[in-house]
Amino acid sequence: MTDTLEVRDPELPGRLLAAERDTLVPLLRSRPDSDFALPTAACPGWTVRDVLAHCSAALMRVVENRFEKGVFSPESNDRDIAERADWTNARVVDELERGMTEAGPVIARGDGRLDMLALGEWVHAGDVREVLGEPGAYAGAALPDALALLVRSTRQREHVPLHADLDDLDEPLRLGAPAGDGPPARYIGDAPTLVRLYSGRPVSAAAYELAGVRERELNIFG
Repeated sequence: MTDTLEVRDPELPGRLLAAERDTLVPLLRSRPDSDFALPTAACPGWTVRDVLAHCSAALMRVVENRFEKGVFSPESNDRDIAERADWTNARVVDELERGMTEAGPVIARGDGRLDMLALGEWVHAGDVREVLGEPGAYAGAALPDALALLVRSTRQREHVPLHADLDDLDEPLRLGAPAGDGPPARYIGDAPTLVRLYSGRPVSAAAYELAGVRERELNIFG
């Protein structure tokens, strides 16, 4: 059974960001400006451009070590997006590429508290792919690294214990705190749907089975 890594891999967040950069940025540069104005289902009230501006701003805060009071709050996120309102879409994508390149080494030198930001960026890339009708939303070659971050994060937060039997992995995952005296919650389905559940994204009820926990209790970003 696959368990969380006890020793932090400081390079993992950077690998996840770099892998997503190498696929997402060329995709964005190939799309017309009209696609950037499309609304996102995962982030109500935000367009594709808003999601990208939020992502690039968050990464550049890491690169530039700008963590003022209230950073990453909804109000702070809205201000970051508003500050980029006059930018071209190309400039937003350029900043995103820089952030995905430079943030990884900074996160690696830290104590692990920013590791989760890389997972959030990867999930947002899935939000964008889904809106654009592209394959690989919440999946792709970087999925194993994303799952490793997810497992470790849920263990550190002592999240609800869950045993996940994944269609696309040979071994189950154990997420959250140790189960203790009672049995853990149980998930049967594919890995992208598991990511959707833990990130509060819309899911298809027919795509999975979940027992012992409610969907909203799994959301680690809520």
